Amino acid sequence: MDKLHIILPLKRFLLIETCPPDWARLDLYLCRDDSVAFYAGQSQQAFARVWEHLLGGFHGHSIIGRFIWCNWPKSMNFTVELLGSKSEQFAGVGHDLDGAERQLIERWSPCFNVSLNSQPTPVPDCYLPPNAPFRRRRSLNMLIREAGRAVQVEDTARWLEEVLQGSA
Repeated sequence: MDKLHIILPLKRFLLIETCPPDWARLDLYLCRDDSVAFYAGQSQQAFARVWEHLLGGFHGHSIIGRFIWCNWPKSMNFTVELLGSKSEQFAGVGHDLDGAERQLIERWSPCFNVSLNSQPTPVPDCYLPPNAPFRRRRSLNMLIREAGRAVQVEDTARWLEEVLQGSA
């Protein structure tokens, strides 16, 4: 069984240019915040599909991609999960990819999944809808640099906290 399950903030996902070899077999993905899921999907390679959504968001080809960019920088703290349909949690559907995606959608009721989702969760009021104008320039490189700076600040704060705890 596949035990690999990747969970990371979008700001860290954006800093990974190439799919790590172990992640290539993951075929399901979920984009969410702490309380609500926005989108669940499947692909032969979930890592690449999430990137397709992100790139497609700039051109209006992906509703979840557009939603992410409309809500930047708040969205850099969204969570990206990459899962495998062969993992134990999908044994009940025989590790079938379509069945695993359906199980994710039924469990989370993501805002932007309309297929297989009888009652999508409403987009929380704290977020702009995907048809809102972009609040930042349409430059992926600029957004990746912003994400990198946020990660660096976060890592420096964590390091400083560890240093201060070690000297106490």
